[in-house]
Amino acid sequence: MRYFAILKIAFRALRRNKLRTMLTMLGIIIGVGAVIAMVGIGNGAKAQVEARIAALGQNVILIFSGSVNRGGVVSGFGGAGTLTVEDALAIEKEVPGVAAISPEVRSGAQITAGENNWSTSVMGEGVDYPSIRQWDLADGTMFTEVDVRAAAKVCILGKTTADKLFPDQDPVGKIIRINIRGGSASAPVKVLGVLKPKGVSMMGSDQDDTVIVPYTTGMKRLAGVTMLRAINVQAVSADQIGAVQTGITELLRQRHRIQAGRDDDFIIRNQQEISETATATTEVMTALLAAIASVSLLVGGIGIMNIMLVSVTERTREIGIRMAVGARGRDILLQFLIEAVTLSSIGGLLGVGLGIGGARVLTLVKSWPTLISPDSIVLAFVFSAAVGIFFGFYPARKASRLDPIEALRFE
Repeated sequence: MRYFAILKIAFRALRRNKLRTMLTMLGIIIGVGAVIAMVGIGNGAKAQVEARIAALGQNVILIFSGSVNRGGVVSGFGGAGTLTVEDALAIEKEVPGVAAISPEVRSGAQITAGENNWSTSVMGEGVDYPSIRQWDLADGTMFTEVDVRAAAKVCILGKTTADKLFPDQDPVGKIIRINIRGGSASAPVKVLGVLKPKGVSMMGSDQDDTVIVPYTTGMKRLAGVTMLRAINVQAVSADQIGAVQTGITELLRQRHRIQAGRDDDFIIRNQQEISETATATTEVMTALLAAIASVSLLVGGIGIMNIMLVSVTERTREIGIRMAVGARGRDILLQFLIEAVTLSSIGGLLGVGLGIGGARVLTLVKSWPTLISPDSIVLAFVFSAAVGIFFGFYPARKASRLDPIEALRFE
């Protein structure tokens, strides 16, 4: 009952100066709202990056050709042209834990279909590519292993490419002509199917703007190359990614006759490494935004301390009277501390609503992805209450240590 009475007195004291109470809470409201909204923006960006990485597929390991040094000039990855079809077949047969594999070649090309034409990328892949990327067909069928062995003139279209070449038409069964950039002639290719929309990649490019052909067709009939750009590998499970990656490294070093102590002439990246690298930036951004927004909470806490000190001065006679009739110092301290915590807690609750509403407005108006997690709400509210305790303790302690005689004589 004593604590209930103290809480009742605290609320009555706050109601005496409604405008001052609201202005004091405003700093906490803005601070908590800013923290929740900023963390929501950061979490939304992180979730978006993770979703785009997940679009690569499940348990994916990417192998790229390494760099090459010519006259002191070092190219980037893919410049060496060190991966072969035989490397891909050896990985599939000799490395335990490999579920699927797709050799890859890629070229830019101008595609023509009747009166329509479109510039896009042509990717030579294996039959397991849709399975590795978890990319289903919206229409038609995938090319087969027989098509790969025969280097058949068949292809699968991405949704964007299909819409550009065949607006308001079914492209399945139609013929397109592919002219590889730098090539002298175009090749007629039959469309077997259309992939479901995949969306924007992690790098911001349109994944649906592509043409996929058997890798043998891309190498022999279109680009005229003998080396692979990359090899896509899928591990049986996430637990085996590390073992599969190690096995691939050892096998390729052996096949490429790389001596101990020499650098690899290939680059291997797994999905977990890509995810950690990509999300590191968003995590730093989230922490930075939260830190900046937390400054508002600090300012709000200073405002609470200022108002509580003013309140102690205004209510000195009241404190003296309470002490004269038996109130102890800790009762006075608890009363003023409860007032400070009440201010910050109510401000925290209103700030939570402001933060959630602000995040939704940003999503609707600016189309920014936001994700409000329960953890951020709880953390912001607890932090606002802690601000009330921290900045309210000094004024409360000052009030509890007043001399009753001096307090009663205060005008």
